[in-house]
Amino acid sequence: MPEFILAIDQGTTGTTALLVGHDLAVHGKQTVDFPQYYPRPGWVEHDPAEIWHSVRRAVRELLEATGTPPNRIAAIGLTNQRETTLLWERADGRPVHNAIVWQCRRSADICAEFKEAGLEAAVQAKTGLVLDPYFSGTKLTWLLREQPALRQRASDGHLAFGTIDTFLAWRLTGGKAHVTDVSNASRTLLMGLESLRFDDDLLAAFGIPAQLLPEIAPSSAVYGRTTGLDFLPDGIPVAGMAGDQQAALFGQACFKPGESKCTYGTGAFLLENIGAKPLTSRSGLLTTVAWQVDGKTSYALEGSSFIAGAAVQWLRDGLGLVHTAAEIETLARQVPDSGGVVFVPALTGLGAPHWNSSARGLISGITRGTGAAHLARATLEGIALQIHDLCRAMADDKGEALAALKVDGGAAQNDLLMQLQADLLEVPVSRPQTVETTALGAAMLAGLAVDFWQGQDELAGSWREEKRFTPRADAAWRETLLERWNAAVKKA
Repeated sequence: MPEFILAIDQGTTGTTALLVGHDLAVHGKQTVDFPQYYPRPGWVEHDPAEIWHSVRRAVRELLEATGTPPNRIAAIGLTNQRETTLLWERADGRPVHNAIVWQCRRSADICAEFKEAGLEAAVQAKTGLVLDPYFSGTKLTWLLREQPALRQRASDGHLAFGTIDTFLAWRLTGGKAHVTDVSNASRTLLMGLESLRFDDDLLAAFGIPAQLLPEIAPSSAVYGRTTGLDFLPDGIPVAGMAGDQQAALFGQACFKPGESKCTYGTGAFLLENIGAKPLTSRSGLLTTVAWQVDGKTSYALEGSSFIAGAAVQWLRDGLGLVHTAAEIETLARQVPDSGGVVFVPALTGLGAPHWNSSARGLISGITRGTGAAHLARATLEGIALQIHDLCRAMADDKGEALAALKVDGGAAQNDLLMQLQADLLEVPVSRPQTVETTALGAAMLAGLAVDFWQGQDELAGSWREEKRFTPRADAAWRETLLERWNAAVKKA
């Protein structure tokens, strides 16, 4: 009798496989890392073969470690790093180029060209996004321009485009499913937010043949079944799919308009459910599809900070201040404050609401008395201050302030960071018992598609809080910190 959903969370630095039970408890977890490649400054790539290997190994080791026979798996849910772009041969699935990662800035000149041509307003109106190298569309334009022979093969129907969800669904189903869900499609710069279809005018403007593109499907549906794999038997439904941040919003049971979550991973991503109608941001945020379930589409406002946990990794790997990322909290607690030090973690530019790809990291306020602990605390403050900027922009767009915030991701385990976030936002910050909410959301979507769960009410009733952080800082501290931050951001 099937009693688990297998969730595959394919992320920027590794793949995690989880087994989720009816009670939303995680019954097993396995993570396999893989390398990133930096062929030029600002360029980031992955080897698709290494991504696929990490998926196979994570699933195989999970089933072995838990002693779980595959016949106990009711369905597979997929979630993924979103804008990362792949192109492969339809005949044999062979990638024609390394995956171009969401962090990659190689299409900056193409974005500038499109802005110069006056496309920016139309792109935002149709897609809810801004013209930035972050998104898939201009990465694909770059690929087709860089290798002109690919364009003809694409037009002739020999090549397939996809984000990571599409690539995994293709591989899992033996090439039978060339599909993406609405949440991932909404991150391509190519899909109309209201039509939920790839837009012919945008495809023409970006120079992208429609023959390349996958089918756009709901976030909870059976897309196909496992076929011809060496680590899973044939016939398991591949049944749920969402981009990582939308999956985390679903996994946090933010099913009602006004409910928000922030995921603290390599970057930090704030999403708020805004209901059944898209809202155009006036504050530099993105409008995105959250999910489509049971024929109903939900939208979200999103703000993205490109660097969050990666700032801590830089302190560890670049400066050697700590041996492990977890040590940052202990180091930062050695001082009562940052001693006037401000760290703007714009190591790969600034995302929303600034959208300044040329911004660079900045540390200010250093004195002779500054020590490693001050820099550690300033790093945590810098992460929290970026989220404060996003929440303020979201409040401006909606005309009402945030009421509470659910948090997840690796850096959400840092109690000091979460307390700083509550103090800056002046609202409660709630951390769930299961912080693997990205994979949990994918599992929920898959389970709904195969009647493993009977509806969102059942799922909402199973969500559990692990710890709540309530604001306790005074206004003077907050105002001083924000004044220093705003001045530093202008210099970055």
